[in-house]
Amino acid sequence: MGIGIDSFAATMANNKGQTISSVQAIAELLERIEKADEVGLDIFGIGEHHRQEFLDSAPTMILAAAAARTKRIKLTSAVTVLSAADPVRVFQNFATLDLISQGRAEMVVGRGSFTDAFPLFGLNIQDYDELFTEKLGLLLKIRENEIVNWSGKFRPRLGNQAIYPRPMQEKLPIWIGVGGTPQSFVRAGMLGLPLMVAVIGGETHRFRPLIDLYRQAGIKAGHSPEQLKVGLHSLGYVANTTEEAIEEYYPGYAEMFTSIGKERGWPPVRRSHFDSQTTDLGAFLIGNPEEVAQKILRHSEALGGISRVTFQMDNAGMSHKKLMNAIELIGTRISPLVNG
Repeated sequence: MGIGIDSFAATMANNKGQTISSVQAIAELLERIEKADEVGLDIFGIGEHHRQEFLDSAPTMILAAAAARTKRIKLTSAVTVLSAADPVRVFQNFATLDLISQGRAEMVVGRGSFTDAFPLFGLNIQDYDELFTEKLGLLLKIRENEIVNWSGKFRPRLGNQAIYPRPMQEKLPIWIGVGGTPQSFVRAGMLGLPLMVAVIGGETHRFRPLIDLYRQAGIKAGHSPEQLKVGLHSLGYVANTTEEAIEEYYPGYAEMFTSIGKERGWPPVRRSHFDSQTTDLGAFLIGNPEEVAQKILRHSEALGGISRVTFQMDNAGMSHKKLMNAIELIGTRISPLVNG
């Protein structure tokens, strides 16, 4: 099972709880990616947001900087908001990243859980699903063909157009990032694309019917079971003890999700709700290395087998030092327990 980290390049705190500068935050993020590579993690993903609290509006820039400082770790988006992007430029950016990294680039594409990109780039939120469907189709066509003929509703047609550069990998890996919409699972299965499931609350095993839909749709469309990979993106954090992990992670989590909740009409975060997510069946991968490793294996069994799991650890209260320690624990203790 591939194990890695996803980051939204969140504005972070220093050891005294003070917000650090954006320059320092990016520099420390690159250090964390180097650390993940050093301790043997398999993947590092950078999200895409267009908000004040995140610094990941141009994720391929961060990934390219990381590519020059790492040797083996795969570098991916988490996710690319394809609905609000030009698939030609998305492909060109990741093909270039693949050349810089010598074949370590991947992308996870999705519609995004925030809607900030739509007004920013002059798009109508009412076209949310139609935009993604059309642009995904074009992106896959570009991946398969150096010369492209294509026409659609939301972008000027391409007539016998060559698209460069081509990546080092023969087939640039493209995963589909999904939340909880059944149609998204079915679409990924029909296309035979690997699936990255974001589970940021509730009980992870409840996603099994949706993952079964994905696999059934894929097999019905003629894809092999081996092609239908499933990954899990979870909020998580690891420390030497479970008590330490919870007490270090919770304050920043509560601050961030209470703030986001105000925008979406959610109630403030309650500690009781958070604690329910750290139980055996809860979605959060928070605790000591042994407990978190066992939880990952339980999640995999409950979902019918997963190929990848990524920890999303960013929140406003975490210092660089604590995150570096968590990355080391995930690489040196959790990964061997999961894959041993």
